Amino acid sequence: MAEETSNFLKKGLMITFEGCEGCGKTTQIHRLETHIEDAGYHAFVTREPGGTEVGEEIRHLLKFGHQGDKLFPETELLLFAAARAQLVREIIVPEIEDGRIILCDRFLDSTTVYQGVARQVSDDPIQAINAFAVGDIMPDLTFILDVPADVSMQRVADRHAGPPDRFERENIEFYKKIREGYLLLAESMPERFHIMDGTQDKKLIEDEIWGYVKERFEL
Repeated sequence: MAEETSNFLKKGLMITFEGCEGCGKTTQIHRLETHIEDAGYHAFVTREPGGTEVGEEIRHLLKFGHQGDKLFPETELLLFAAARAQLVREIIVPEIEDGRIILCDRFLDSTTVYQGVARQVSDDPIQAINAFAVGDIMPDLTFILDVPADVSMQRVADRHAGPPDRFERENIEFYKKIREGYLLLAESMPERFHIMDGTQDKKLIEDEIWGYVKERFEL
């Protein structure tokens, strides 16, 4: 068992997952968590916005609160950054210092794409606010689960876990901007990003992700 053969990383790692709504991030994060634990390492799964009591309150406001529809893009940006700053300092830094492998469902790249590309907030404040929120913490690896906009929308529509949130209710042009934004971001930083075809069979995606992580970090 993992507890009996526990391996320790002197310095933890941070792996983030990005993509449009319905791309399959959450499923693959938990499958990767299982592989990491079975290999004898300690994984810690979190999400954003969220992951802390403060962050979860902000998450509800951003995604489901009735006030959410009144938010200006700049307000939205700052709320995401506030949740992120709390998550980094309360959870991510201590866990990395303990040698854990952090698996985070979204991180600062979501702000770059959602608020920068889709909401068209200027790039300069986004970079400055992101940097202020995360400090020295940056992902070691980011997977983008890429799916066409119409596939994203259909997957959201097929869900049966309650009403769609504020972002899931956006139109197809918004979804297209999100996809294009992620692909451009990955192209600009190929050393950190790894694009996955999110339309593949889930097991194929799972195996490719675990194989890539094992080889990249020699686990």
